[in-house]
Amino acid sequence: MTQRIIIDTDPGVDDAVALWLALASPQLEIVGITTVAGNVPLNDVCQNAGRILALSGRLDVPLFAGAAEPLVGPQRYGKYAHIGAFPPQLLDSAVVAPQAEHAVDFIVRSALAAAEKQQPLTLCALGPLTNLALALIHSPAVARGIERIVLMGGAFSAMGHRTPWAEFNLYADPQAAQRVFSSQIPLVMMPLDMTFQALLTAQQLNQLAQHAGEPGRAIARLFTAFDRSDPQRFAREGGPVHDATVIAWLLQPDLFSGQPVTVGIASSGATAGYCWADFYHKLDLPANATVMRSIDEAGFLALLQRTLAYYGHAASSEKEQ
Repeated sequence: MTQRIIIDTDPGVDDAVALWLALASPQLEIVGITTVAGNVPLNDVCQNAGRILALSGRLDVPLFAGAAEPLVGPQRYGKYAHIGAFPPQLLDSAVVAPQAEHAVDFIVRSALAAAEKQQPLTLCALGPLTNLALALIHSPAVARGIERIVLMGGAFSAMGHRTPWAEFNLYADPQAAQRVFSSQIPLVMMPLDMTFQALLTAQQLNQLAQHAGEPGRAIARLFTAFDRSDPQRFAREGGPVHDATVIAWLLQPDLFSGQPVTVGIASSGATAGYCWADFYHKLDLPANATVMRSIDEAGFLALLQRTLAYYGHAASSEKEQ
């Protein structure tokens, strides 16, 4: 059965892998891609998303520009924000332009239409949660059109990667995260504790470069230029592909293991963006998220290779015609 999804994203290297994975998957009907400032400023995010779309050949998927700053507080960008849009030598400069409609208006319109048809959407959140929070603030009825939100965010025992206490997506807009986590929409959460368990190595990047067409070669270039390895932290070679786990869960949920728990987020103060989970049921509070705690690394990497090989097959078919 085809799943109808909206992808909210801030590309970003692992966002790029997630987008190409989704765009190559016939099981997913991508209603639209919305962008939010995060890893880089909004204009650069839109350029990157538009170039990812162009390189995939999926010109049928509309792109919408969203929030350029968090709900309140200072703007926080990713580690490589100073680079801006991906250089053309890493990712082809052809670009799909965003639609005129604002991303938040598109999310509201799409969710309300889905609710009316009783065909709720899945929202895939790969960046800060600003657009989703604004949509819920604009119209609480939006929640009726959203079956679930599958998001990459948070860190528990793994601690943070942007600060000692916080994962970047929640740190970038903790007020938005708090709004989404209190929305009563079913949430599926991919925290660093789990994403650190699946690492893409140089050997796997070479395989993608050989078999996954131009997107595969672009992934290899991006992961080489923006090295994500941390042997001291991971105790082995390779780098995580955080955001791609969101799409992988939709495609093959049996690769993951998790549990429903209560999750809370510090929205202000010195530890803004920190999140906690009641894994051992110390609080008399209902679960508001299903937190993924482990991943089948070999199965996940095989899914990436198998699905992204679509671009290599497509390129071969074009040459034969």
